[in-house]
Amino acid sequence: MDASTGMRNQVLAKWKYALSFFKRDWQWNDYPIWIRAQKPEKNDLQIPGLTLQRYVAMVVNWSTVSGSGDSKAEAMGKLKACFDNVKLTKPLPRPGTGLPIEFASQDRIMAHTELADDFVKRVLEVEGAWISDESTLWEFSLAENDDVFHARIKEIYGVDVANIEGGNIAEILERIAAEQATR
Repeated sequence: MDASTGMRNQVLAKWKYALSFFKRDWQWNDYPIWIRAQKPEKNDLQIPGLTLQRYVAMVVNWSTVSGSGDSKAEAMGKLKACFDNVKLTKPLPRPGTGLPIEFASQDRIMAHTELADDFVKRVLEVEGAWISDESTLWEFSLAENDDVFHARIKEIYGVDVANIEGGNIAEILERIAAEQATR
């Protein structure tokens, strides 16, 4: 986003913020929205099976709520669906303000702290990573599937996790811990 667009978005956010004091139940159209065309650059990371859609729409100051599509209308429709989901799950902040950042729970991961640390180093092959109960193997790879991780887990821990839906790391750690407890 260029400087003039950023300034225009912040002016819009301030205007919507001021208007928000005249009502209590904020609706979709009370929030500042921006939409832009995306132009892939030659240097952009190319991920097999993933295509950059032509337009992206966002609520200003809400980096986690967005919609994208091949047309402006499609991007706005997906943004509205995402917005409606947020509205169903938590109280909406005042228009023009930011959406608070929420970190996913780590309760299941923390139940296996030592195993999680070992898993990050030996399976994910990174020195350190913040993983939550919702983290998946896919987040740590550009491969089309998790087969390399499944093989590595089988080799290191002697446990088959290929049938764990979505490669959820918390579930994988729980299975490894359960298998180790029976040995």
